[in-house]
Amino acid sequence: QVQLVESGGGLVQAGGSLRLSCTASGRTFGNYAMGWFRQAPGKEREFVAAITQSGGFTQYVDPMKGRFTISRDNAKNTVYLLLNSLEPEDTAVYYCAAAVRITTTPKAIPYWGRGTQVTVSS
Repeated sequence: QVQLVESGGGLVQAGGSLRLSCTASGRTFGNYAMGWFRQAPGKEREFVAAITQSGGFTQYVDPMKGRFTISRDNAKNTVYLLLNSLEPEDTAVYYCAAAVRITTTPKAIPYWGRGTQVTVSS
C-alpha cells in the first residue's frame, strides 16, 4: 500500500500561482511513477501531469503544457505540481496518484490521495 497526502491548495486570483505537494508513505516511493489528476464539479476526473520514477521523463495534457510543472524529490518522498498563470477554469480538486508506470487513465490508477482544492477567482 502507498498512502498519499496532498497539500498546498487554496484560493488564488487569476494569473496567480500555487505549488501543490504530495507526500507518500508506505512502500518505496521511488518504485512508483507519480501523477496529478483533477476533477471539477460535475466533470470527470482528468489527467494533468505525470513523472517517471527517476524524474527523467514528464508528460502533460496539452492545455497545461507551459503553465504547469511536475517534479519530484525521492529523498523527501514528495511529488510537486507547480501551477502558474492560473485561470478560473483550473478550479478543481487536484489528486495525487501513484502507479508502476505513467498512466493517464484514472481507472487504471491503484493509489490515490484524498485531493486538495484549488479555487481560482476571476
